[in-house]
Amino acid sequence: MLDLFSVPVFVVVFRETLETAIIVSVLLAFLKQTLDGSQRDAGIYKTLRTQVWLGTALGLALCLIGSGIIIGIFYILGNDTWADHEYYYEGVFSLISAIIITIMGGALLRVGKMEDKWRTKLAKAIETPVTAQGKRAWLVNLFEKYAMFVLPFITVLREGIEGIVFVAGVSFSAPASAVPLPVIMGLMLGGLVGYALYRGGSSAKLQYFLVASTCLLYLVAAGLFSRAIWLFEQQQWNKVVGGDAAELGDGPGSYDIDRSIWHVNLNGGGGWAILNAVVGWNNSATYGSVLAYNLYWVFVIAQFSLMSFKEDHGHYPLLKGEDARTD
Repeated sequence: MLDLFSVPVFVVVFRETLETAIIVSVLLAFLKQTLDGSQRDAGIYKTLRTQVWLGTALGLALCLIGSGIIIGIFYILGNDTWADHEYYYEGVFSLISAIIITIMGGALLRVGKMEDKWRTKLAKAIETPVTAQGKRAWLVNLFEKYAMFVLPFITVLREGIEGIVFVAGVSFSAPASAVPLPVIMGLMLGGLVGYALYRGGSSAKLQYFLVASTCLLYLVAAGLFSRAIWLFEQQQWNKVVGGDAAELGDGPGSYDIDRSIWHVNLNGGGGWAILNAVVGWNNSATYGSVLAYNLYWVFVIAQFSLMSFKEDHGHYPLLKGEDARTD
């Protein structure tokens, strides 16, 4: 299972797909309300709806192709280059993954607010009169004619590029075989949730789901951060013993007793291996890995405390005077 499904990749793809689904649903709902009512124009409505789907499909296809090329190049070129420093590389990628997930975790909670934002943006774009003249007029007219293609294409492409960076970052800490399935599942589930929201789903229920997903994301990130520190320490221990300590088994010599907090031989495989991949459980913990895990949560608590303070007061703590001078 660990070699076939990466939880961070799934959550990242799901989040980006859900954002795209919300944007597309706003565009389609806008067209339906304006062109599919009592004074409907079936021809224009069908044409513009087709533009929305074509722009979305093309933007999504380019993003998937780009993501596959980037990840494929990494695995092809990097397959045989890190044997002597394997744990250092894995540690760096785990650390990068933890940082990326931490950054995007808070953004996931705001996905539920995107519908109103994009409805406002679309209405403003449609209602703004065209004033360009001369040589640039043809470009403006072209954009106006195919606005329902350009808007979703540019938006999905932008969100997709962001998704490529996230997927590339979190997938480097997992085997290549663990990437395709979560990508497919994330696309499917994100599309289904977006469709349900379009058909009248409750935004409150969606928010509960997003909160649960964010909690899972941070559990994964905390485990990755702790595992990164453990990998760095294990690579140093490998240098001391002159080889891969894992080849020595689970007994003395396989771990640094000076840094060890616990070393449980029974809880290292099976379901424990799944917990290791998902939430960072380690049957051979060190002072560094345990401290890293706890300090990560201290950082996350501080991060959300600052975000909450800014939402309530409009500024970060101790920056009120500076904001006032800026205003």
